[in-house]
Amino acid sequence: MKFDEKLDIYLRARFTLITLLTPEEERVLQTIQGLCERTQRACLAWDAADGYQWVTPSTVNPPTAKDPLTALDVIEKSDSKNSTIFILKDFHDAWNNPQIKRKLRSVCQKLKYTKKTIIITTPGGKIPEELKDDAVIVEFPYPTTVELDDVLKNMTQTPGIKINLTVLGREKMIQAALGLTTSQAQRVYAKAIVTDGVLDDRDIDLVIEEKKQIIRESEALEFFSVTQTPDDVGGLGVLKDWLRLRERAFTLEAHNYGLPAPKGMALIGIPGTGKSLTAKMIGGLWHIPLLRLDVGSLFGSLVGESEERARRALRLAETVAPCILWIDEMEKALAHGGLDAGTSTRVFGTILTWMQEKTSPVFVVATANDITSLPPELLRRGRFDEIFFLDLPTEEERKEIFAVHLSKRRRIPQDFDLSILAVESEGYVGSEIEQAIIDAMYVGFNDEQREFNTEDIRAALKRQVPLSVSQRENIEMLRNWLREGRAQSASFRENQEASNRFVRIQLDLKPR
Repeated sequence: MKFDEKLDIYLRARFTLITLLTPEEERVLQTIQGLCERTQRACLAWDAADGYQWVTPSTVNPPTAKDPLTALDVIEKSDSKNSTIFILKDFHDAWNNPQIKRKLRSVCQKLKYTKKTIIITTPGGKIPEELKDDAVIVEFPYPTTVELDDVLKNMTQTPGIKINLTVLGREKMIQAALGLTTSQAQRVYAKAIVTDGVLDDRDIDLVIEEKKQIIRESEALEFFSVTQTPDDVGGLGVLKDWLRLRERAFTLEAHNYGLPAPKGMALIGIPGTGKSLTAKMIGGLWHIPLLRLDVGSLFGSLVGESEERARRALRLAETVAPCILWIDEMEKALAHGGLDAGTSTRVFGTILTWMQEKTSPVFVVATANDITSLPPELLRRGRFDEIFFLDLPTEEERKEIFAVHLSKRRRIPQDFDLSILAVESEGYVGSEIEQAIIDAMYVGFNDEQREFNTEDIRAALKRQVPLSVSQRENIEMLRNWLREGRAQSASFRENQEASNRFVRIQLDLKPR
């Protein structure tokens, strides 16, 4: 249902107080004006600077009201027979005044059997407890592709502005601007034009870069460039096959076939096994935007601020959809121990409810190292399409990991004995293998910059104490969690007992 259709239902149902959450005051006024003109309603807007002004055409002078109390008196005394909307701008600044708060509540109660409605526009969603019974909170959506296309059309009509977009380029340009307000989109387009004098297909990347900065200012979301591919991730064959099977999940073909958009996946497992890298890789594989939700940035000092930030971030992710929403190490931010007056519990509840009820194509990738800190309701079936466990890499996977990191450092993997390295790195995770290569490179660099070799990497491996030894209790607990059937292994299975045996041997050799 479109926003104006939903608003019309509220007005016909005689809702007396509607709070519109949006930073886009100008677009809200245009939308309400269009609705009022189609439905023959009168509309007045008030602010502390200019008082009342007519939004819809009128031959009558607007009433005079320079302060909030007088503005409410005007509403209360206005003709109850006429269908009228009163838009109060910046009125949330007056909510802390007990007298105004009481007056607003009284006026709302008197309007129940009239055709008058008060609409308050505000960028934040916190309203006084006393008004919650009288008010309905409505979120004003971000601009659609049609509205963003109108912004482009309006710029085309501006003298001196050159736009030379192909049909596909125009579509990608508008897609790149999803999640921005109309004002932000107009500024981004204008910057692209000023940069080289014309808006063409080459400016799509510039718009995306500007969009990253704007999304970053939302405090909780970070826009990631999708450069990683499955070739940049060693091992995890089962997980990669699962992702490739859903590579076209967000296409029109899949929709027409009747396939629902995938909900998401949880990546649980040992630190350093590639959970974060996998999240980045999905964006590159599926060619859709990747947003990282920094849950720690959601928490604010004011009451209700954290929940509002969470709702705003999730709403923005839905606007950018189809996209991937990456929640990294969520156990650190969502572990609700009751030490923050229940704020983390409420934030967690907001995210959990959204995950359950969302209909937009937002694919959630949640990563976690410590499953004991996660509430059980998060990982129940239905929240995610699949829960993957990232274990210690198998021998074949370790070969792939060595090859990936050697290639990343402009070395030819065939110049190294990957079989020996894979055997001697048993029990090591991907990040430890990468560090062994880096340590070997330092050795070669400081030895008259000679080329490092297999022996240097072997020596670096021996100097390390892998996580499979230093955190053996935690790793064994995680592996027991997998054995209980609570998740699917992300790797093609080797002889799991061989890996377990290695850990036991390492423990026996460790000095007591």
